Amino acid sequence: MYSIDLNCDMGESTSLFAYDVEKDIALMSYLSSVNLACGYHAGDAHTMHRLVETAMDKRIAIGAHPSFPDRENFGRTNMEVSAPELYDIVLYQLGALYAFVKVKGGHLHHVKPHGALYNMAAKHRLLADAICKAIVDFDRDLILYGLSGSELINAANEMGLKAASEIFSDRTYQDDGSLTPRTMHGALIEDEQLALKQVLQILKKGTVQTTSGKNIELKAETICIHGDGKHALEFARKICKALPENGINIKPV
Repeated sequence: MYSIDLNCDMGESTSLFAYDVEKDIALMSYLSSVNLACGYHAGDAHTMHRLVETAMDKRIAIGAHPSFPDRENFGRTNMEVSAPELYDIVLYQLGALYAFVKVKGGHLHHVKPHGALYNMAAKHRLLADAICKAIVDFDRDLILYGLSGSELINAANEMGLKAASEIFSDRTYQDDGSLTPRTMHGALIEDEQLALKQVLQILKKGTVQTTSGKNIELKAETICIHGDGKHALEFARKICKALPENGINIKPV
């Protein structure tokens, strides 16, 4: 039996939509790691504190989920920032989450950029380098979670930073391995069976079927479920149950 990490973006309290911290806590029953919003696209001090405490009680790996400073658009709008600016943006957010981890006697496990920052850094090496440099300078032992096959993964490898290639249960793919933009039809997977089918194809065959019907190769070391998704709990339950049944253990990277 081999292992895969099952992660979830969460702690995304915001005024843009109703946030339910109890849903995030329920999700933790099915996960091996969590990516907690650090305040720039969503999240707040109380939410970070509570979820850090809960994750530590459940022995779940804790990661930072930094973004562009863009609460108005939930961090999903592209922004033009310089590499030095981005370095500061990422470093600031790592420090914010780490404060809550430190006082509980824990440690940060990984860093996964959010939204537009994640997708832009997947293609633009200068952004990827800035993110990785901030992580290395903060704590070289942290793991970068990045889109499988992306410039984020390449940048981490070249800096000697451990990286985990991430795949998605609830998003569709384009032929170049990028995620289908949320502005396009079919970007989200909202059916439990389709989500599980995609995950199992990636894990068993090392390929994913794109929106054009093409199968492309994809490396997987961690699987993401978006906590703000309508069916996040159902997806988490189904995937958590199905993976061991298919000879796949769930544990942190």
